[in-house]
Amino acid sequence: MKRLFLFRHAKAVPPDGGTEDFDRTLMLSGMQDGSAMARYIRKNDYDIGLILCSAAARTTQTAELLLQEVEAPIEYRDNLYLAPAARLVAAVRGAPVAVSSLMLVGHNPGMEECAALLAREPLKRKERSRYAALEEKFPTAALAVLDFDVGRWRDVREGDGKLADFVRPRDL
Repeated sequence: MKRLFLFRHAKAVPPDGGTEDFDRTLMLSGMQDGSAMARYIRKNDYDIGLILCSAAARTTQTAELLLQEVEAPIEYRDNLYLAPAARLVAAVRGAPVAVSSLMLVGHNPGMEECAALLAREPLKRKERSRYAALEEKFPTAALAVLDFDVGRWRDVREGDGKLADFVRPRDL
């Protein structure tokens, strides 16, 4: 089994014309939400084997908040900045076989589209409520957890992921 975590960056300062989008940092509320989600991840004993993180300021700051709560190797990748779902799925499929749990830290709309693309149709009531929340919105600092019954990341297919968890900061 492979477990995929999709973690959208926390709330960033709005664009102001003087700062490049890539360099936008987290707002105070974003830091608080990011820290709360990091604690949630630790308290739920979510083991993360590798983090692939967009190299943008707001995603690296979100990942740093996570790393205050959990230990995991991290790779910062320029190509994950504002990546569409297809590029995110390609990053997942290219993950090392030895990694059983992978986290992507990235941006919308790619994260939301990636989660919707990979999640299977919900089978049970609890999964249906998670799926409905995911379809409603993938807000800043939200976390989707998808389980795949595969031995290699390259075998991850669209519509095969069980949505094991979907949490937004307002849920905490």
